[in-house]
Amino acid sequence: MTFGEQPAYLRVAGDLRKKIVDGRLPPHTRLPSQARIREEYGVSDTVALEARKVLMAEGLVEGRSGSGTYVRERPVPRRVARSGFRPERGATPFRQEQADGDVRGTWESSSEQTDARGAVAERLEVEPGDRVMRTRYLFREAGEPMMLSTSWEPLSLTGRTPVMLPEEGPLGGMGVVERMRAIDVIVDNVTEEVGARPGLAEELVLLGGVPGHVVLVIQRTYYASGRPVETADVVIPADRYRVAYHLPVK
Repeated sequence: MTFGEQPAYLRVAGDLRKKIVDGRLPPHTRLPSQARIREEYGVSDTVALEARKVLMAEGLVEGRSGSGTYVRERPVPRRVARSGFRPERGATPFRQEQADGDVRGTWESSSEQTDARGAVAERLEVEPGDRVMRTRYLFREAGEPMMLSTSWEPLSLTGRTPVMLPEEGPLGGMGVVERMRAIDVIVDNVTEEVGARPGLAEELVLLGGVPGHVVLVIQRTYYASGRPVETADVVIPADRYRVAYHLPVK
């Protein structure tokens, strides 16, 4: 193979991908069988199989038990608007994660105490094994799962205070900034790092995805005078949503 030449399975996958994108293979159409691909492209069964695997990993096709492989309906991506640090009062967890004021949503959550480990301990600048409050969220828009979030707060800061449980008590469900303000901790900065990876099986079950789908992961950390007071992993289906940032110019 010369420099720059694609392997055969990628060339076949690329041609089939083009047919899907330009509508020659519309949604719900059965993908050509492995034998048909082998004959049409003059390749081996192995190459035909690998080409189909590529399209499946990209989320363009899906297997249906006992029926074959079909072109998936491609959703039109919607926007998840983010604007960094939002100090306004009354910011709910949904508004904290989705800054678009025109979007309305609901969330489910559960909290439990656990030990800080690995990257979480590093992000919160605590010792491994220090106790933290972990809260898991499932956000819905118009009833459809759209986003997951797992947050961690150091109990050395919030333990035995009215805001120890993010979703309970007098300020339950009011968002990090306002809850911290209630215990005289003033959030003044936030950082977000955005990456992508294949979704974990348990994430895709909750978000309604299929194995192999890619998710966007936003690692967010709130700070008060340089001290991390909360960190979270926000997980968003990459095929259904785009993350849009609105950052003020100072």
